[in-house]
Amino acid sequence: MGKRKTKPIVAVVGRPNVGKSTLFNVLAGEMISIVKDTPGITRDRIYADVSWLDMSFTLIDTGGIEPDSKDVILSQMREQAEIAIETADVILFMVDVKQGLVDADAKVADMLRKSKKPIVLVVNKVDHVEKYMADVYEFYNMGIGDPHPISAANRTGIGDMLDVVTSYFNKTVSAEEEDERIKVAIVGKPNVGKSSIINRLVGENRVIVSDIAGTTRDAIDTDIRYNGKDYVFIDTAGLRKKNKIKEELERYMIVRTVSAVERADIAVLVIDAVEGVTEQDAKIAGIAHERGKAVIIAVNKWDAIEKDNKTVNKFTNKVREVLSFMSYAEIIFISAVTGQRLPKLYETIDIVNENHSMRVSTGVLNEIMAEAVALQQPPSDKGKRLRLYYITQVSVKPPTFVIFVNDKELMHFSYTRYIENKIREAFGFRGTPLKFIIRERKENQ
Repeated sequence: MGKRKTKPIVAVVGRPNVGKSTLFNVLAGEMISIVKDTPGITRDRIYADVSWLDMSFTLIDTGGIEPDSKDVILSQMREQAEIAIETADVILFMVDVKQGLVDADAKVADMLRKSKKPIVLVVNKVDHVEKYMADVYEFYNMGIGDPHPISAANRTGIGDMLDVVTSYFNKTVSAEEEDERIKVAIVGKPNVGKSSIINRLVGENRVIVSDIAGTTRDAIDTDIRYNGKDYVFIDTAGLRKKNKIKEELERYMIVRTVSAVERADIAVLVIDAVEGVTEQDAKIAGIAHERGKAVIIAVNKWDAIEKDNKTVNKFTNKVREVLSFMSYAEIIFISAVTGQRLPKLYETIDIVNENHSMRVSTGVLNEIMAEAVALQQPPSDKGKRLRLYYITQVSVKPPTFVIFVNDKELMHFSYTRYIENKIREAFGFRGTPLKFIIRERKENQ
């Protein structure tokens, strides 16, 4: 099994109007991959995948601030800093050369410094380096290292800044590479029973869960050995403040989910059986789907449902309908309260983990493709017909295939999906998304 590097997470912290969103848009620019059919991705650009040279990372915006008074700005910046310290591998702290060093900046810098996380201090709006250099140097007073001048609007200094940001990566990644344990993120809306499931799996309540919405505590990794195998459960439960407004809670939940899912191979999406599957569930599912993780949908509190012989089918159909973009996901019905079918969760995790890292030989793939093409003719356009030459699997987690064709434009989404279905018919691949890369090869090559 190939080692998989976890994508590092870079969180942006800064006061209002220092230019965070401008930088965000420049970095995400063309590189943001908006997957059609995935809910919640385009509306709230809380995170984006960025590639720089041969490295890629996830950029997270820790929060917008509604500036109305200095106190609010400071308290909300502290909040941002907390989220960043908790979830990020590298923190990008942004200040504005034209506003100069502000009291709130200095206070937040103290917090960040204590975290011992790598911090990159970015001074934005430096349109003329000569003109502003003295002002840039003023930021040395914060005591968090060298200030890096950029102009997000003019796109200057950004390469140098990214070099600094990415220079911190390998130091944080290497430890995880050797880790052969199966990593499972337990994700879902607040109060669907994520912690109860982990407690039940551990068999001892070492995570204290109260029934109050927004229980305070940090994400905790729980190591469990079951049937001779090692698992790490990455929990996203627990939110800091009870009096947070709904949008902030949601942003916080998404940031938590992105960082947990990024570190995991498998996401277990917990849905509340009593409440049914919701738009918010779809948003969280979209994060795992976008990142190519294996997915298990665990319908919790199933003991609380009045059942007849059609209940499971009805619920399953509803889930499939709302989460139509991940028809590959496995669904299981459990109860953390009674422990019903929890052993089945391990079994399902093992199965989808194998599928997520399964390799199929090139010979067999090409047989399946040839058969598929014979059964259903490839599309044509203006007399030119699509030809599929060759297919091969290039990586796992998720299984990723390259198909060589004569004309990329002719390879419609629906035909790729048809090939995918034929591969799934042969190998199952239950629980894992499959990725297809279409490459063009000229006829005579």
